[in-house]
Amino acid sequence: MERHAMSRLVDWKNTSYKKPIIINGARQVGKTWLLKKFGSQYFDNVAYVNFDNNTPMNMLFEEGYDIPRLLTGIQAETKERIIEGKTLIVFDEIQECPKALTSLKYFRENAPNQMIAAAGSLLGLTIHQGTGYPVGNVTTLDLYPLSFREFLDATGNQLLRELFDGGDVAALPALSPKIIPLLRQYYYIGGMPEAVAAFVESGIPESARTVQNQILSDYRHDISKHLTALETEYTLAALDSIPAHLGQENKKFIFGHIKEGARAKNYRSAILWLTEAGLATCVRRISKPDIPLSAYADESSFKLFMLDVGLLGAMAGLDSNSVISGSTIFTEFKGALTEQFVCQQLISDCKVQPFYWSAENSRGEIDFLVQNEGQIYPIEVKAEENLRSKSLRAFNEKYKGMNALRFSLSGYRNESWMRNVPLFAVGNIDSWK
Repeated sequence: MERHAMSRLVDWKNTSYKKPIIINGARQVGKTWLLKKFGSQYFDNVAYVNFDNNTPMNMLFEEGYDIPRLLTGIQAETKERIIEGKTLIVFDEIQECPKALTSLKYFRENAPNQMIAAAGSLLGLTIHQGTGYPVGNVTTLDLYPLSFREFLDATGNQLLRELFDGGDVAALPALSPKIIPLLRQYYYIGGMPEAVAAFVESGIPESARTVQNQILSDYRHDISKHLTALETEYTLAALDSIPAHLGQENKKFIFGHIKEGARAKNYRSAILWLTEAGLATCVRRISKPDIPLSAYADESSFKLFMLDVGLLGAMAGLDSNSVISGSTIFTEFKGALTEQFVCQQLISDCKVQPFYWSAENSRGEIDFLVQNEGQIYPIEVKAEENLRSKSLRAFNEKYKGMNALRFSLSGYRNESWMRNVPLFAVGNIDSWK
């Protein structure tokens, strides 16, 4: 299984002036696997340290930041000789040892040629808790579940992916009959590496669901491990409400929909925890489509998406036949999966932060807005080939100079006021232009 983030790691290795690199992401998105493979392919050896329940290594870093002493201890722990430029030191689960996290600053200052890569979960929370995060002294790389483009590679469809990545828009309609069934598979299997691997090995979509359910169980355990009993109750309730929220025509997150009498003040910290842990994505409403979009974000109005489309389907209890074969009973939730899919690709492949827009006193809404290279793209998402775009057209007429996009199962078309891009090509940002 190949991850496109590998090229980012290779670029980091080849940079003459480098900082230690931290791969951040939710649990089980493949951080450890990626670093170990990177080390084995591009270094003579790997000195791997896992800080989870590792008392000796925690004690080593508690005693201070003398680099020669730390290197001696790491060599003793890993039984690997560390040679500058030839050995990759990997700190895994680094959030479990705050002193190791802080030490990256001292490695950068006192051993700048030592190659160190770290992986951690909950690091978004760590930054806010003031636990010595080495701000300004590390390079960060966010890792997400496999995108659809990576899923195609993993399932032996790399040539198809290369064809639509190549930018030949005239070829896209011919590819649709082959790619759309794979897109439906991805809606069900999602991009969690272990779930994809289970499907690839067995060829049975349901094998991915077993993995997904275990991942969700592990996430619930993580929440209870890090939060108090009351905080856990609020956080799990917010998490469990995501499928119901996304299944509504109006997908705005409503605290009262979590349970009767739910109050915003009890759940805001829960939602912050879910987003900082990487388990959910908060897409905020903007009041004005201007650059930077973040300056016009409304903190009180947002949609909440899951980390992964496959996990969303597992939480909703969708069976493989409904998703992959397009059962009629699945129709109402199809829009939720499609928006989840698009949101996921915008973040992982396109590296843009999605927002949404809605009118103050009408039902008009734009599913997503993103900015890229000084341009704003209002996006409408269609689960099928429906090409009616009333809200998008009205928005485009009201706010001039936008680059309107519609993602649907229809083929590529460039109209006078908007572009229709096939859903499967969302992750190729060049196809938008």
